Amino acid sequence: MSTVGTKIESVKSLQDYREELLAGRDPATRCVRVCIGTGCTAKGSLAVLEQFRKAADEMPGDAEVVESKCTGCHGFCERGPIVVVDPGNVFYHGVQEEDVAEIWRETAIGGRVLERLLYEDDQTGKIATTPDEIPFYSAQKRIVLAHNGVIDPTRIEEYIAAGGYAGLTKTLDSMQPDDVIDEITRAGLRGRGGGGFLTGRKWRSARRADGEPKYVIANGDEGDPGAFMDRSLMEGDPHAVIEGMIIAGYAIGSSRGTIYVRNEYPLAVKHLTAAIEQARDLGLLGENILGSGHSFDVRINRGAGAFVCGESTALMASLEGRVGEPRAKYIHTVESGLHGKPSLLNNVETLANVPQIIFNGADWFASCGTEKSKGTKIFSLVGKVKNTGLVEVPMGMTLREIVYDVGGGIRDDKQFKAVQTGGPSGGCIPAEFLDEPVDFDRLTELGSMMGSGGMIVLDEDDCMVHVAKYFLQFLKAESCGKCTPCREGTAQMLEVLTRITKGKGREGDIPLLEGLGELLEDTALCALGKTAAYPVLSTVRRFREEYEAHIVEGRCPAKQCPGLFRYEINAEICNGCRLCAKRCPVDAITGEKKKPHKIVQEKCTNCGTCFDVCPFSSIMKV
Repeated sequence: MSTVGTKIESVKSLQDYREELLAGRDPATRCVRVCIGTGCTAKGSLAVLEQFRKAADEMPGDAEVVESKCTGCHGFCERGPIVVVDPGNVFYHGVQEEDVAEIWRETAIGGRVLERLLYEDDQTGKIATTPDEIPFYSAQKRIVLAHNGVIDPTRIEEYIAAGGYAGLTKTLDSMQPDDVIDEITRAGLRGRGGGGFLTGRKWRSARRADGEPKYVIANGDEGDPGAFMDRSLMEGDPHAVIEGMIIAGYAIGSSRGTIYVRNEYPLAVKHLTAAIEQARDLGLLGENILGSGHSFDVRINRGAGAFVCGESTALMASLEGRVGEPRAKYIHTVESGLHGKPSLLNNVETLANVPQIIFNGADWFASCGTEKSKGTKIFSLVGKVKNTGLVEVPMGMTLREIVYDVGGGIRDDKQFKAVQTGGPSGGCIPAEFLDEPVDFDRLTELGSMMGSGGMIVLDEDDCMVHVAKYFLQFLKAESCGKCTPCREGTAQMLEVLTRITKGKGREGDIPLLEGLGELLEDTALCALGKTAAYPVLSTVRRFREEYEAHIVEGRCPAKQCPGLFRYEINAEICNGCRLCAKRCPVDAITGEKKKPHKIVQEKCTNCGTCFDVCPFSSIMKV
């Protein structure tokens, strides 16, 4: 049913429209859902979707009505392209164009399951037909991501039929602005963008602030390496963000909203743009929404990719057309933000929680999580874990449960070493804390932070000094350079780390790093600068012996830093195939054909080419 040009002018009309949509559904309809999130799209899901649409024309069902539609990210990105067939919720992964005809004929029309495309557990060998049978999904609690992978994000009808905008209708029909803020406060919702500040307290401050107009800003800048929580939410459920913004605007007395999105997220921009246009067409954005007297509209602003623009004041400077640089926060942005006016800035995940809190109640939300960290949190689980992807779990779930139950454990069954949380400014948490709960306060106590939700798993092969250097390189490059501590401090720390990883560390380097890190934390202008030293400080604190091995013994225990280990050939395994000798760029490998070879250490440059090409794993790092 098309909504274009159909204005809904009252709460009752929207409720009637939802009932009409639900009543119009044919229970016999079979549906093929194809993920077109960025991850699956990169693996060819758009071509798969096109093939399904062709199949619908070429092989129509005899009795059933069969449709195919696109959805947002399912989360299990490494298994894409993902296709789900209803009824039955049959989950297929790794679907290619050549699989489409068989899926359409056998499952979509015939109702028969193709076992070869089902998920098989690597450890138990058990085959799963539905997502609920897959540990990656069954160990999660998907509340914010409930619509991802289910509804078509380009159709507002599907969002409304799934219960969308019910939180808004409740707000406008029966709640005063202070009632909304009270509900958010009682729920205990904290900001999902990194700081973990109480959302209700921020909203109340914005409502009380003097000045007009007031602004509601959704932060979708997400610049952390390896993080894609906000991107997937904006791509797969854009109306949830918009609905949260409208409710926020009603609560604080604002009629103007802006979504700040990274320019590198074109699909998110596309789906948000379509969602805004559809909401306007229905009368859910614009003047006198649902006859309530409340007016609110939203525009999109594309960020230019600077990491620092995720910081609130730098983001607002960027919105004003100025260089994205932070300012001191002796005056909060809720009092003087965009254009010097009261501005409420929330992360998109924070805002997507709001409609459900309002509709289901504060007690419902607060029943999940820990005492001071309520609800669920979305993480991008990446690194050396078997099941990488987007996960949503209750606050308070332990690191072990996330890494092993959801993530399936460490790749190649290697030893877990640490998990880096909180983005590039976060810290590394070692194996001894695997059974600690994941919430805002405990992660801070462990020397890391929640951040926006990045979670990078490291194993026994990772060098913690190199890891610290990697993140510091990123932070130095992304420093806006406005304040001396961040601009010069990150450069000095990186210089010391680079020297250590080259085997040129000096006595006193560790205390020097600690001193520089503490100085940076105490004196940098913004939160990004103050936390820039966390990767270094946390690895020095938890893995000091690795730093000492680099500096004192001249070796890298993980054998990752060139020059601090050497390559040798295991004569018992080498069969003299000569592939390594042919590929060596400096002719450092000698030996006769079909006999064990040797590496001439004086000539070897530690490039690693021989290690990479050996088909028999006979080359070792020692």
